[in-house]
Amino acid sequence: MIAARTLEQGSPRASSRAVELTTPSGIRIWHVEDYTVPLLSLEFAFMGGAAQDPVEACGLTNLLAILLDEGAGPLASSDFHEALEERAIELQFDAGRDRLEGSLRTLSENADRAFELLALTLHQPRFDQDAIDRVKAQVSAALKREESDPSARARETLYRKAFPSHPYGNPVEGRLGQFDTLTREALKGLHKRLMARSNLFLASVGAIAPQALITLIERTFADLPEKASLIEVPRIEMAAAGEREVIDLDIPQSTLLLALPGIYRADPDYMPAMVLNHILGGGSFTSRLWTEVREKRGLAYSVWSTLAPRQHAALFLAGTATSNERVGESLSVILSEIEKIVSGGASAEELEKARRYLVGSYALRFDTSRKIAGQLLEIQIENLGIDYIDRRNNEVAAVTLADMNRVGERLFRQGKPLVVVAGRPENL
Repeated sequence: MIAARTLEQGSPRASSRAVELTTPSGIRIWHVEDYTVPLLSLEFAFMGGAAQDPVEACGLTNLLAILLDEGAGPLASSDFHEALEERAIELQFDAGRDRLEGSLRTLSENADRAFELLALTLHQPRFDQDAIDRVKAQVSAALKREESDPSARARETLYRKAFPSHPYGNPVEGRLGQFDTLTREALKGLHKRLMARSNLFLASVGAIAPQALITLIERTFADLPEKASLIEVPRIEMAAAGEREVIDLDIPQSTLLLALPGIYRADPDYMPAMVLNHILGGGSFTSRLWTEVREKRGLAYSVWSTLAPRQHAALFLAGTATSNERVGESLSVILSEIEKIVSGGASAEELEKARRYLVGSYALRFDTSRKIAGQLLEIQIENLGIDYIDRRNNEVAAVTLADMNRVGERLFRQGKPLVVVAGRPENL
């Protein structure tokens, strides 16, 4: 029996339909049946992610994600990868703060084998000690390189100061030294706690009928534990407002990051905030920050701002990289432009250009099967509704100057920014 709801996808792909399917064990998946090319793309996520790492085991979820395809069931690492290559199957996992994500891409004719290999990674990961040691050495080497990377150091410090005594304050990749101590037993414990049906989200696009997909999904995921055993992670507000932290690195160019409390994705003000941010620093070649920092003053090659909502916290971030002697001036210009957009608001022309760009560029997020599946997964996780693709552009077009003025007050008048600089900045 197929339980389904459908949605005509007007703007991204008019000939396709997104369908919500439910398997016999109750697993839901959003699917677009599309025979344009004989491919199937599956995107999935287990909610929890690196926020579930114990304090003494920072980086454990990252290690788990890397090791899931390093051998499973009867297949050791090299045999497993050979099995993927034999059928041109692409399978990868990635760890984020809020979830462990997976991606599967295969020719439709090889779907049975692809899902069989995926099932092995979910149910029977080997965690062979030689694979663990090899991956730990690789990640530790990368962490060592990041010790002299200004972008990595600035990002790690910003999150540590913004979210002290909270899982978000820990780096997803792990900490140098501590990462070496992670054990096979800890991996097995996290795998058992994290990978379950209750925190699973799925989306797929491709050349497969709904009933055939349901059979594959049920066969692959139904035997997972019903309930995940997740540590409760509280919501948190950004700390260290008004502080300025300098990480001393002997390099000629500094990386500058700025953070303020942000707006959650489910907040009714998120869409006006997205349009406002595009005008301020989100539009690569048209934003105010780009014009003032790069075009007029030549202070930096790039400058940006973004909304960074997560499951348990939300930030507004801005940043640039510039020569040490121009860090102070760059920060002053960024803060000045933030103040101007709050006190004077955006113009009607800026609003119209931003809406036109954001509406027109939305279809670019749906130009491959993988992108479509990824977007459906995000929409599902954020609980925006299966009709969001139809609603989204109308919501952008409905944003007014008054909406942005209200949101500007919320974003930029809540407090002073946290500023982190990695390098040897002058005039700061």
